[in-house]
Amino acid sequence: MRKTFSIIAILCFLCFVSKAQTKNSFDTYSTGLKMLHFYPNPAVASINFEFQKGYNSKYSLIIFNFMGKRVYELNNLSYKTFINLEGFYRGIYIYQLRDKKGAVLESGKFQVSR
Repeated sequence: MRKTFSIIAILCFLCFVSKAQTKNSFDTYSTGLKMLHFYPNPAVASINFEFQKGYNSKYSLIIFNFMGKRVYELNNLSYKTFINLEGFYRGIYIYQLRDKKGAVLESGKFQVSR
C-alpha cells in the first residue's frame, strides 16, 4: 500500500512538472519576443523605436508621462521611428503600441534623463 501511494505520488508530480514545463516554455516563446525594440534607455535627446516583427504602417505609438497624461502620439508608424525628446521632462514614460482599432498590442517604459 505504501509503495503504491509513493508510485502514484511520483507519477502525479511528474505529470504536473511536465505540464508546467510545457506551459512555461510556451509562455516564453509567445511573450518573450516583443514587437518593438527601443534604444537608448535611458534616453537624453532622442529615442528610436524599431519593429522586430509584425510591422504594420497603420499602428500608432502613444507616449504617456508617469502620471498617465498623454504627451505624444504618432500615427502611421514607419519601420524605424525617431522621436525627439526636446519637450520631454526628466522621468519615466510609458509607451503603447496600438492597432488601427485602438487595441493595445504592446506597452513598455523608458526613462528620460538630462
